[in-house]
Amino acid sequence: MMIVKVVGAEDKNRINLERATREALNTLGIKATVEHVEDASGIAEYGVDTPAVVVNDKVVVSGRVPTGRQMTVILEGLPS
Repeated sequence: MMIVKVVGAEDKNRINLERATREALNTLGIKATVEHVEDASGIAEYGVDTPAVVVNDKVVVSGRVPTGRQMTVILEGLPS
């Protein structure tokens, strides 16, 4: 099962990024566990600009909020 971490403080951008990510997962029919990394030390571990998405410990989005369609393209390009 895919593990998706949405990284960043709970603000408008992080919420929109999570929404786009969940939309993409649903579109692709991917079952995934979606987790949040909100604390400063957890964010620092990934060394990313926030908001970010980490899939199975690989950073796939950093410092931007793609649309649901863009997230679908990003996620469908990942190995199964």
